[in-house]
Amino acid sequence: MESNNKISSVLFKIIRKLVRLFYGRMEVIGTENLPSDNTIFVGNHTQMNGPIAGELFMPENCFTWCAGQMMHAKEVPEYAFDDFWSQKPMWTHTFYRCLAHVITPLSVCIFNNARTIPVYRDMRIMTTFKKSIQMLKEGNNILIFPEKDEKYNNILYRFQENFIDLAMYYYKKTGICLTFVPVYIAPKLRKIYIGKGISYDNENRMEAERSRICEYLSAEITDLARSLPLHTVVPYRNIPKKYYLTNKDITEVPNEKTRG
Repeated sequence: MESNNKISSVLFKIIRKLVRLFYGRMEVIGTENLPSDNTIFVGNHTQMNGPIAGELFMPENCFTWCAGQMMHAKEVPEYAFDDFWSQKPMWTHTFYRCLAHVITPLSVCIFNNARTIPVYRDMRIMTTFKKSIQMLKEGNNILIFPEKDEKYNNILYRFQENFIDLAMYYYKKTGICLTFVPVYIAPKLRKIYIGKGISYDNENRMEAERSRICEYLSAEITDLARSLPLHTVVPYRNIPKKYYLTNKDITEVPNEKTRG
């Protein structure tokens, strides 16, 4: 087992260097907006660009929330197909289902050796919160990509809001209110933009706090993107490139509370 772990670690280091070589560099802009205390970075997933940017260009003490299924060989194929390729044309699905099995060993190697914290959509989510709190208490920061499969505008998909609960648990353990900092990743510009953060308010109701923080972060990331020179936005979903929008294509999706 120890020998396998060493081989996996060495292989990951080789893969990391190759990815950095061929992916190229990204510049981080807006570091003056960073708070002095521990931070939760919240960014646009932009397919695999988000996790790559987090691993290669964010500070060494930054750990990324990632799907726990990508760390377990039995769970990778189904999750990878559903999350990455299910929206591809139907006639390609057989190919992508096979590809999901092919990438399984690579996925297990990468996600178990990178600076990651596994996230689950079942009762195991408490292990995610516990691990995250421990990492924060040790002086680390966390990067989260909370988009879900529901369009918000030309920049973002809507956020899953329950990641805000991490601030509640952290406050109960430490008495410290975490700051959530918006991040816009622009692969086409080769840049990562950091905006001004928003602090958790322990006196607010949790439901309201989830909504308040997510609305702020979504708006800030959108404003960051739209303030930049014209560029193609790489969306959360792996859709055909002909459907990609630019940062200047002003499209809005009505808020769920105002629909109908």
